[in-house]
Amino acid sequence: MSVACCVPLVECVSCLACIRWVWKKFLYTAGKESENWGLATASEFEPVPRLCKYILSVYEDDLRNPMWAPHGGYGMNPDWMLKKKDYADTEGKVSPYMIYLDHDNEDIVLAIRGLNMGKESDILMLLDNKLGQTTFDGGYVHNGLLKAAQYVLEEECEVLRELVKKYPNYSLTFAGHSLGAGVVTLLTMLAVKSRDKLGYIERKRIRCFAIAPARCISLNLAVRYADVINAVVLQDDFLPRTTVALEHVYKSLFWFVSRFAIAQKVGFLLIPQSDVLFGSFPCLLCITCLKDTCTVEEKMLQDPRRLYAPGRLYHIIVRKPFRCKRISPLVRTAVPVDGRFEHMVLSCNITSDHAIIWILQESENALDCMMEKERVMSIPAAQRMERQVSLAKEHRDEYRAALERAVALDIPRAHSPSYGTFRDMEEGQNSSIPSDSS
Repeated sequence: MSVACCVPLVECVSCLACIRWVWKKFLYTAGKESENWGLATASEFEPVPRLCKYILSVYEDDLRNPMWAPHGGYGMNPDWMLKKKDYADTEGKVSPYMIYLDHDNEDIVLAIRGLNMGKESDILMLLDNKLGQTTFDGGYVHNGLLKAAQYVLEEECEVLRELVKKYPNYSLTFAGHSLGAGVVTLLTMLAVKSRDKLGYIERKRIRCFAIAPARCISLNLAVRYADVINAVVLQDDFLPRTTVALEHVYKSLFWFVSRFAIAQKVGFLLIPQSDVLFGSFPCLLCITCLKDTCTVEEKMLQDPRRLYAPGRLYHIIVRKPFRCKRISPLVRTAVPVDGRFEHMVLSCNITSDHAIIWILQESENALDCMMEKERVMSIPAAQRMERQVSLAKEHRDEYRAALERAVALDIPRAHSPSYGTFRDMEEGQNSSIPSDSS
């Protein structure tokens, strides 16, 4: 009798708990993740819109006669495109990519396009991963993306080595979007670990811009390579927050689509596949959201196999909660350890914020706002140079602090820095270069 009387009470408490969770989840917005981060400056954010255009140009068949050029064009010289490979050239081992020699910005750029849902090879690459399957440099990485990065490095290391030697003052920049962002992340790590294959290039000349990346490396690696890898996320983008194994989400998605396609062929269903695709995907994301919200943060941090968005993060904010009107975009940046895009955002824009064309548009708007602010402040050229030097020092200090915090939080396989600055690190790494006299 007494047990039966407790049942309504338990049900009531459970309902209140669920209502509280749903209410808090709807109040959770993307801006909360980066509200304590610092603001990015125009000088450090300047490459982002330009590299977004380079990535978009990979979709073109002929750069001299573009069909999908954004407003203002790509801003590229077709004669400076040294190489371009499509799916036929790569045999599906990696998404299409190109090598561009940007003389205007003294940059050697390798850009890889994003996921093509119509290509089986791209889907298989994304799904080629199991939790804890592949280790690299003391951490865990995505298996399929690592194999794609290894393929690109083997194919292009000779070309890149010659360019690095021929243009010693140029940076070597890897840029990619979505699936391509994961590939260039691991390609950058391979390049840093195999600098002898690239003519012993200095670490400070290597950089990566991963646009809307998948979670592809473990937390210790995400922090350790934050000095060379930069990840750009637009507001509510779902992919950097998809914390369960990606193959589970996509396998479920394609299972639904394939079953409905079979049912349509035999005449059992008249529902279009597109309705199934866009109807099932939000449901899968909601399930992901529920699972990760109920996971204790300490447990997440202690899991060495858990994958994260890579490197230094740049978060573009273009909307405020409960406002219909858009705001002037702002960009926050940090090298966070805990609170690194851990929760899915319930928003109508989680998929549209992943599109490269919208990231390009909002990053251009954000950069214009930064430059306009600097113009209004009328900062002298000498003071602007001093600010760039101090900004580089701030980034070094922030990077070192992130490494130390990772150790303090007992992040698996995190290492405390034994150097004080990047200059010290470079000297230590360059000591392995054979001298001319030997």
